[in-house]
Amino acid sequence: MPKRAHRAATLARRRELSKPQVASLSLALQQRFLDLPEYRAARTLVLYAPIHHEVDTAAVAAAALASGKRLLYPAVVGDDLKFCQVAALTELAAGRYGIPEPQGEGYDPAKADLIVVPGVAFDLCGRRIGYGKGYYDRSLHRLEGSGKLVAFCYDFQLLQEIAGEPHDVTMDLIVTESRVVRVNKHICEGEQR
Repeated sequence: MPKRAHRAATLARRRELSKPQVASLSLALQQRFLDLPEYRAARTLVLYAPIHHEVDTAAVAAAALASGKRLLYPAVVGDDLKFCQVAALTELAAGRYGIPEPQGEGYDPAKADLIVVPGVAFDLCGRRIGYGKGYYDRSLHRLEGSGKLVAFCYDFQLLQEIAGEPHDVTMDLIVTESRVVRVNKHICEGEQR
């Protein structure tokens, strides 16, 4: 199925989730993430501010701030993302596209330990379908394979396989409400040959 069709079908399914379903599934997913050794070892974490029934990240943000981790959020600047530190979620204000964004000095995402990336759909090889604007692809492409890139998605957003393009950023780790997928790039590269 082409990217556009996957995007439309998955977004439609996500819109059907009720607020209680989003809260319940998000909480289960966030707890799974908080239990990971990668999270516990991380000192600097990048999260996204959820919109349109995306997986919530507030529990992870609260835990990160309470444990003294550095917490960053993205802000759209031109055609790219700038990552800024926040000390509280109240520092986020509606930015471009109405997405809550931070203000302040930028921080190099390469210095972050984990970067949680939103998306519409992902596959078992870490390929991602975003919203089509390319902000995360442009901003994080150089970090592919670094072990830092984490996807949060509902089980139904994790597909067996999607068509990827060379400019698409791929994930290292995918967390859903019921599982954690550690992407094996060697196996996935073999499948593409």
